[in-house]
Amino acid sequence: MHFLCFLSLLAASASAQYLVESSSFGQNDQISSKNDAVSGWHTLGEGQIPQLLSDKIILTPPYPGNQRGALWAEAMVSQSEWVAELEFRATGPERGGGNLQLWYAKDGRMNIGTSSIYTVGNFDGMVLVIDPYGGKGGGIRGFMNDGTLDYKNYHSVDSLAFGHCDYSYRNLGRPTKLQIKQEGNAFEIIVDNKLCFSTDKVKMPPDYYFGLTAASAETADSFEVYKFNLFTSRSITREEPRRAQPPPVGQPDNRGNAPPPEAQAPPTAPSDAQFNELQNRLQTMAQSIDSLFQEVKQLAEKSEGRHLELSRNVIAADRLSSMDQRLQGIEKTVRDYQGQFSSLQSTLKDSHSSLVEGLPKHMSDSMYSLTLPNCRPLVILRS
Repeated sequence: MHFLCFLSLLAASASAQYLVESSSFGQNDQISSKNDAVSGWHTLGEGQIPQLLSDKIILTPPYPGNQRGALWAEAMVSQSEWVAELEFRATGPERGGGNLQLWYAKDGRMNIGTSSIYTVGNFDGMVLVIDPYGGKGGGIRGFMNDGTLDYKNYHSVDSLAFGHCDYSYRNLGRPTKLQIKQEGNAFEIIVDNKLCFSTDKVKMPPDYYFGLTAASAETADSFEVYKFNLFTSRSITREEPRRAQPPPVGQPDNRGNAPPPEAQAPPTAPSDAQFNELQNRLQTMAQSIDSLFQEVKQLAEKSEGRHLELSRNVIAADRLSSMDQRLQGIEKTVRDYQGQFSSLQSTLKDSHSSLVEGLPKHMSDSMYSLTLPNCRPLVILRS
């Protein structure tokens, strides 16, 4: 019996994993007690700085879009075998977009910063990319570089992936658990406890840094990070073993029979951390609402301007239509008068012809001469 316990202890010791606290955060579901910094990590951003809450880090907010956020570990990884665990969540509208990168690179904070796989230049290391590539709801791909290839100017970055798997990561309503394992000759990527892809051709060297970068599209996806844990197979200074310690050999384990500790009464009032988190969330909501209000106001002003312009165009069109109707009436009146003028001209012409033809005859019939003594003839015209 003692021999079996001893073998169990040897097996447990051989498979023990130790948490590297200097490169980990999110233990006990807490990121930062003061919501101002993540111990052992640098925060970077373009357009905004990642928002730190008590239980998560918002790398890219849901609004506005085209934002970048990054986290880089201050301490390099000194071991050659390790397991990295990331818990994240991505939410957004139906046509939202963005990407999340998990880096293991040399001098990542200085050489990579907030870049994505499509905007980074020369880097030395490995990166996992979570994005909608492939059109199947998303996927996870692995890329490597030895510092000689400029990804930003490469004609087909997507063709450089050394491994991939399809994974619909958006709007799951829960965090996704992503693991990278480098143990022995195996390099494995595991998502939600299922193998994504593996290879025996990859062996990353020590003394590199872990980092996270996220970028959102114009219609933004929000990337939230809940936890990052780094485990090694060897314990170093200030690291605690991941596994629970078994009882000494030969001593019965009475933990199952021990009376449970006295349950603590639930707090009657929120803690300071909860108040700070609530305040931060309210501030974020207020900023988003204010931005939306400003956009709605601008749209309303543009709409009013277009309405006035259309109104002026409609009034001008009405005036043109009225003038056209008046011109048509004038043309009709002119045509009517033209007919009357033609008839009058014909009548006058006929009257003139009759007068010209009958005037000599009438003058010969009505004219006679009166002869008087010693007087000149008197011509009398009959009326």
